[in-house]
Amino acid sequence: MSDPISSQGARRARTVLADTASRAAELRRQLHHHAYQYYVLDAPEIPDAEYDRLFRELQVLEEAHPTLRTPDSPTQRVLGQVLPGFAPVRHKVAMLSIRTETDTTAEGARAFDARVRRELALTEADAAIEYVAELKFDGLAINLRYEHGVLVCAATRGDGETGEDVTQNIRTIGQIPLRLNGDAPPVLEVRGEVYMRRDAFNRLNERQREAGEKTFVNPRNAAAGAVRQLDPAIAAKRPLSFFAYGWGEIVGWDAMPSTQAGVLEAFEQFGLPVSGERTVAQGAEGLIEFHARIAAARDGLPFDIDGVVYKVNELALQQRLGFVTREPRWAVAHKYPAQEQVTTLRDIDVQVGRTGKLTPVARLEPVFVGGTTVTNATLHNEDEIRRKDVRIGDRVIVRRAGDVIPEIVGVVPSASLDAARLEGAGAEALAGAALDVLERQPDPAAVAEGTAVEAAEPAVNPNDYPGRSEPFDLYQRLGGHCPACGSDITREEGEVDWRCSGGLFCPAQRKQAVLHFAGRRAMDVEGLGDRLVEQLVGEGDEPPLVRTLPDLYKLGFTALVVLERMAEKSAQNLLDALEKSKQTTLARFVFALGIRHVGERTARDLAAYFGSMDRLIRASEEALLQVHDVGPVVAHSIRTFFDQAHNVEVVEQLRAAGVTWTEHEGHQAAPPGPLEGKTVVVTGTLPTMTRDEAEALIEAAGGKAGKSVSKKTAYVVAGADAGSKLAKAQELNISVLDEAGLRALLADTTDEK
Repeated sequence: MSDPISSQGARRARTVLADTASRAAELRRQLHHHAYQYYVLDAPEIPDAEYDRLFRELQVLEEAHPTLRTPDSPTQRVLGQVLPGFAPVRHKVAMLSIRTETDTTAEGARAFDARVRRELALTEADAAIEYVAELKFDGLAINLRYEHGVLVCAATRGDGETGEDVTQNIRTIGQIPLRLNGDAPPVLEVRGEVYMRRDAFNRLNERQREAGEKTFVNPRNAAAGAVRQLDPAIAAKRPLSFFAYGWGEIVGWDAMPSTQAGVLEAFEQFGLPVSGERTVAQGAEGLIEFHARIAAARDGLPFDIDGVVYKVNELALQQRLGFVTREPRWAVAHKYPAQEQVTTLRDIDVQVGRTGKLTPVARLEPVFVGGTTVTNATLHNEDEIRRKDVRIGDRVIVRRAGDVIPEIVGVVPSASLDAARLEGAGAEALAGAALDVLERQPDPAAVAEGTAVEAAEPAVNPNDYPGRSEPFDLYQRLGGHCPACGSDITREEGEVDWRCSGGLFCPAQRKQAVLHFAGRRAMDVEGLGDRLVEQLVGEGDEPPLVRTLPDLYKLGFTALVVLERMAEKSAQNLLDALEKSKQTTLARFVFALGIRHVGERTARDLAAYFGSMDRLIRASEEALLQVHDVGPVVAHSIRTFFDQAHNVEVVEQLRAAGVTWTEHEGHQAAPPGPLEGKTVVVTGTLPTMTRDEAEALIEAAGGKAGKSVSKKTAYVVAGADAGSKLAKAQELNISVLDEAGLRALLADTTDEK
């Protein structure tokens, strides 16, 4: 028989717990509401002290009754757990980038509108297309996944397919709701930008300085660094903000709006922050008006932007337009002219790229340009330096090209600077005065073609003022030798870039040389991928295990097994693969050496013609020219390669390590490739391969990698920011391919390693 007193006590306990649960739920509701008013609407309804009182009350209730603590509770924004690393998150819907319109004038908007209308087969008689115009925030793209209205995961963009789980850090951002308002769909992935306001950035740097800690370069870097903190308590101290602008996977949203603008309005109803600086625009003229309005207001915005974004408003039209490669046809980012400042060019260094390309880099007096302190700027190549007549010690105009990569626009003539200084001008005015003078200079290329417009008034020649240093001479500066390895530097006829000839020996090219050597169509060393090679060649502070290619065959089990992500089985598999690779063919071995302009096809021709490695090493340029489809440029490149004693030494050391290859009598013909006799020109930036890599594939297939477009060009492969070569191809009605089209044309002969 039950005790009536005990039963009564249990009922009271249940009642108290129910009342406590009800109070906790009410406190969560109030705190979510006031956080939205404060962080999103910037319209607080209660003092901070009252918010803190409600927050502490909820904390006390949850500590006394842990079962009442929910994942979306405001007390869970800073969880305190330090992560060992970020877990990968596979995006349900890929986070793709959008195309950038580099024409910063009104014509950029017109070009986008014309492309859209052309894709939709619209005529001039058809109505204007409706667009949504938004800001292009300068921050870090984030995907927020809500299930039944509760935030369950936040991930970075990563490579577009897989990002990093940064949920704990994103929870610390007050603007991001932990629970959505209203009747949210069962699954809603919201995409947007984490950024840092300028005033918050300035306060953060002030705190850093007072604490004697490092300051941050710009708001974007500070925001990105905060999101990727392993300790969310540190991330919580960074004043981050968020704007939503897109979506990923959506499940069960029966009443989903039919337009981009409608979805953004629905996001606002769910409690998500959406920028008010957006509009629904009609046709190109509406986009142009928005672009101009934001340009005028840009400096007054509380956060950094690097352009605006246009999107077709109707979702049904977006679906019809689809994608090209990995970019939507229905959206584009329209940039603004880069910002300029004046500073002093202290020196010019030369860097060696991973393919041996030598790039001059300007060392500058530090200057704040486009939201960041710039100390280095690209000078592209020696021809560009001479075209702009840039010399050490000059006052120069620095621009952040595309608001990202700093570059030197030109030299500031002293006359313009002196006049501006007399007027008490600031830095922007000094830059403007210098640009005014430079813009009056006739374009040298236009002068050569007889199309230059006469200057409105006498131009100031930078050569007219005394005390300048000598014109920059890259060959003389380096003494004709690579600064990384001492090999000869070369520049082929018609090329603008100087290159190091010591590909097998040069430390700067070590990683690329090893990856190429181990490639599936070269020595085929299975398991020797990008991350492992980085560890082997010692990129960073660690001394290299592999300095030259023969060192690969000296690797031992003990040295391999201690490497990151290298288990005993993986180490043994790699050693087995290296041993197996020692038996190869002469053609594969020649290709594996990575000689410039020698692709698979040319390597087969050379192996077939000369029959042995020794004969190839000794071959003169005249003898090389007898090989099928080997012209003067390729012959000179091969001869230059073997004229470097250390390259021949590498070949001999590989032999000594046990690498052997089948040889022939020589003077045999190789089968034609799929691009036999065709000229292919590569222009712009391809998504996954460098221009050199694309040209090597073209040559391996029997084609010729052309440098200019003419009627004899069979194809033009165009990537991002393709310029005059693409326009010339369209003018001549030459077939234009993207990277995927090139791969298809080559029947996917690329190295997938």
